[in-house]
Amino acid sequence: MIRGGKVLQATFEKPDAMIFDLDGTLFQTETLLLPAYHAMFDTLRAEGLYKGETPPESLILGSLGMLLEHIWQRVMPDVDPAVHRRADSLLLDYQLEGLRQGDGRMYDSVADTLSRLRSQGVRLFVASNGLEPYVKGVVEHKGLAPLFEGLYSAGEFQTRSKVDLVRMLMDTYDVRSAWMVGDRSSDVEAGLKNGLTVIGCDYAGFRKEGELEGAHAILSHFEELAALIK
Repeated sequence: MIRGGKVLQATFEKPDAMIFDLDGTLFQTETLLLPAYHAMFDTLRAEGLYKGETPPESLILGSLGMLLEHIWQRVMPDVDPAVHRRADSLLLDYQLEGLRQGDGRMYDSVADTLSRLRSQGVRLFVASNGLEPYVKGVVEHKGLAPLFEGLYSAGEFQTRSKVDLVRMLMDTYDVRSAWMVGDRSSDVEAGLKNGLTVIGCDYAGFRKEGELEGAHAILSHFEELAALIK
């Protein structure tokens, strides 16, 4: 738990399941996102849908964890919503193409740590605010699909918040106890409002000050996760 600006680390009983955010938690998002982001704006300009310079990378990186419609409201606030929908399509296409070409990296020790947890009987899930083809594409192209029991995305289930997405996942798979593992305030909220132990991830560098307030423990490296089990 974060109290008075200090992180108090503890260990916890092994849960039935762990539910992971994707971007900034398992996947080093910028390694795939930023080339696709620039290609997307090049195409929008070529199609006459956007004028001016590409917005700073910091705008989209700082928006990770939000629903796409909210991301574009921050990145391109003054364009027609139809341009936002075109941006959805283009960004997804460029990211999937990047994955097919081998672009994008998982954080260090993700595969080994997830395999270790699975071998200990922990059920593994993803809950992401991203689009379904992107979420499933990352996990599949990086060879991690066999480790996960379910991959849930806001894009697939049209949920308005990660709280709802996680609750749906838990109900569907009859999850009795779980840890919510993620790097954004939406992950903390989703965990706490569903009665879960929340593990904050503080290595992506995208979060705002205080964003992980309320997390029960904080990771500086993903491989620290397994050591939190009693």
